[in-house]
Amino acid sequence: MIISPQLQQPQKIVQPINIVQPINQLYIFGDSLSDVGNVFRATGGQVPAAPYFQGRHSNGRVWVEELAAKLNLPNDRVENFAWGGATTGINGLNRVPGVLAQVETFVQSQPEIDPQALFVIWAGSNDYLFSTETPTASIKNLDRSLQSLLQAGAKRLLVANLPDLGKLPATRTTETSAKLTDFAITYNQDLKTTLDRLQKPDLTIAELDVFNLYQTAITDPQQFGFTNVTSACLGSSANCDRFLFWDGIHPTTAAHKVLGNLAFEQVQDAIGLR
Repeated sequence: MIISPQLQQPQKIVQPINIVQPINQLYIFGDSLSDVGNVFRATGGQVPAAPYFQGRHSNGRVWVEELAAKLNLPNDRVENFAWGGATTGINGLNRVPGVLAQVETFVQSQPEIDPQALFVIWAGSNDYLFSTETPTASIKNLDRSLQSLLQAGAKRLLVANLPDLGKLPATRTTETSAKLTDFAITYNQDLKTTLDRLQKPDLTIAELDVFNLYQTAITDPQQFGFTNVTSACLGSSANCDRFLFWDGIHPTTAAHKVLGNLAFEQVQDAIGLR
């Protein structure tokens, strides 16, 4: 009698499942492009005054508020350390905390960092528009801030580069326009190098290319519903939703919404939320 051996079933190889955890906290560091009321409260509601919107340096909500809304984060899960007038250094304009000081304040007050938190940094414009910093010095400041956050346990970063500072309503026709453009380009190149160097397997860095977004808006404004990308809406009776700029430096809330949408997309792609 021939006894047939039992056929063995092939073993299934179980692949590990990479479960992406949603963002549960948002920390923001920067200048007036991200400030939602720190300067306003510090000045007793005097700066920025109406028609600026409730302490924002715009005519409505700013991009980090749009980002928080898209991430479904309530107000108590968002901490905003950004100050209008901040530079990348310790002291900003009018002695407001620069980004280095903002990050230091956060690190000293936060005993433990949740790895699911997202840290947002956007700064550098004031270093060139109102100060005498060089791109190298600004990048060193930003690198120090990023290193401090990483050493404290940050695992998710969103870092924005600079727009073309020579194409703002306040600068586009001045003799420093070309120099400001060069500053922004150099800063952005150095920032890219810095972020590439920081990359490691357990760290996620989303990069927000504001320079390219502004360039696209200026060359193809209809894509975003804009009809004016060279002058400020402030002081006019025009529909500001059709303007890229609210004042000589800051974008309208319509432009902030575009920024917030792009930031959300970049975060989704970097972290793998879609």
